[in-house]
Amino acid sequence: MSDPLSQIIGLLHPRAAFANVISGKGHWAVRYAEYGKPSFCIVLEGGCQLAIDGHAPFAIGAGDFILLPTTPAFTLCSDDPPPPVLWDADALPNDGSEVRYGDTDGAADMRSLGGAFVFDSGDPALLVSLLPAVVHVSGSSRLAQLVAMVAEETLATQPGSESALSRLMELLLIEAMRATTTGSAPPGLLRGLGDERLAVALTLMHAHMERPWTVAQIASAAALSRSTFFERFTRVMGVAPMEYLLAWRMRFAQQWLRQGELRTSEIAERVGYASGSAFSAAFRRYSGMAPSRYSHLARRRDA
Repeated sequence: MSDPLSQIIGLLHPRAAFANVISGKGHWAVRYAEYGKPSFCIVLEGGCQLAIDGHAPFAIGAGDFILLPTTPAFTLCSDDPPPPVLWDADALPNDGSEVRYGDTDGAADMRSLGGAFVFDSGDPALLVSLLPAVVHVSGSSRLAQLVAMVAEETLATQPGSESALSRLMELLLIEAMRATTTGSAPPGLLRGLGDERLAVALTLMHAHMERPWTVAQIASAAALSRSTFFERFTRVMGVAPMEYLLAWRMRFAQQWLRQGELRTSEIAERVGYASGSAFSAAFRRYSGMAPSRYSHLARRRDA
């Protein structure tokens, strides 16, 4: 049975676009403008302060993982910092060289990896819709192991490093998503997976989206009455059950249309429609265009 988080990772196909070693020594402060794309920071040694616009500043230390789905403007600094120096994320080196803040001589007080995610699906909005604006995971032994492996692959390029980093990024994202199922996630799938009853229903809906589900059937699987399930699902997920199922089916339909390997009738069957015409009508209502046109435009864009 395919679980929801695995399906999300499969849709996104995350990989690191770049990762720089970033270090600091002495008293320093840097200010980055809004980047707008998903980025991450992994603290390897020491620590510093991170202040993200719209959020209270907080300390980060060795082993911490920070994910910013849309990367607003932020300031990174030491204790007792001077006025911040402006940096441009797009101007960072991509050759693996180290970026140093503060004093340039001697051993660093803080070392980290900072980088950006690229999603081969071309749909980072999916990640943004699932996660809070700031994901900060610390104190996880599993995460610490992943951080060490990411650092090793980044600092010492070896055969297969690109593939290894891509897989490690998938694992980091999974850990970040697991950490947000405890209540910090916005209304949506991750919050729903933190609800024991809804998690059962969501897993079934994701694993068998080809079935002609009714609200009553899903509620029964979750051991809830239809009315209680509908209210609880809508409150936690932010949308009604059938609306959520439709959106999830259409995400997969869009992926298969981009790939261009399946006929419309085959896609229709996989996402729970009795005929290609019924699917085409639903897809047009959802996306504003026919499946054939969507496939043509998406494949031309991805070429």
